[in-house]
Amino acid sequence: MSTPVWTTLVDCEELHTALGRPEVVVVDCRFALPDPDAGEAAWQRSHVPGARYAHLDRDLSGPHAPGKGRHPWPSASAFADTLAGWGVDADHQVVAYDDGDGAFAARLWCLLRAAGFARVAVLDGGWARWQALGLPVTGDQPVPAPVAVRSLSWRMPPLEAASVQTHLASGGLLVDARAGERFRGEVEPIDRVAGHVPGAVNRPYAQNLRDGRFKPAAELRREFESLLGARGAGEMVAMCGSGVTACHHLLAMAHAGLEGARLYGGSWSGWIEDPARPVATGV
Repeated sequence: MSTPVWTTLVDCEELHTALGRPEVVVVDCRFALPDPDAGEAAWQRSHVPGARYAHLDRDLSGPHAPGKGRHPWPSASAFADTLAGWGVDADHQVVAYDDGDGAFAARLWCLLRAAGFARVAVLDGGWARWQALGLPVTGDQPVPAPVAVRSLSWRMPPLEAASVQTHLASGGLLVDARAGERFRGEVEPIDRVAGHVPGAVNRPYAQNLRDGRFKPAAELRREFESLLGARGAGEMVAMCGSGVTACHHLLAMAHAGLEGARLYGGSWSGWIEDPARPVATGV
């Protein structure tokens, strides 16, 4: 069997055939914002064989810092330590999954891509489809083979608020991945201020999916090219509430062959930390 090379999405059936190969590392990213311990508890009960667990707050985010939002981007050194603990280095093919719509798994995909990893993919359909297909699960917790902590740097770090303002002023596209009612400021269940960054446009990340899986690449390409207009993919910045679900857009675009879009790391929760920044409501 040839060495798998999956760079955006991978089907459950394909991953199943590759389980047990030493170069394939699976990471369970299940998480629930209302109950931060629920995902890890679910992993302890049952998971894809060999899957490590990634906690959104502990492993895929850093400590709070001004302007960084609710889920700050971790430092390169902290993320390098996390990868070493999982036994992961650049020689591995990493596959991430969650039990929702792929947003938490996409956060890990985005981090690894920003660190220069190429062979990283999200399990299309995630835990729900894996179970629906009757594929093997286990409660056994893996003991990863240790790897040395290697120096790591962010090749494409997320943007700060000032850079986003410059981006907008120069005609760049800022796409907010939150649900429409949050973008318009009609409801705000999480953050203290409702609304959106003036100049941003809304595309809820759920629009990347159909029946729990990502839409075909050609369809996603048409949709994002319509959103981009005359701009290239590199002229788009994605944001959301805290820099997590926006990663879903970056993954969907890469799957569609549209590389180069950036992430606004602090996103809405970081934007509103400065009360002097403007807030828009409506469409």
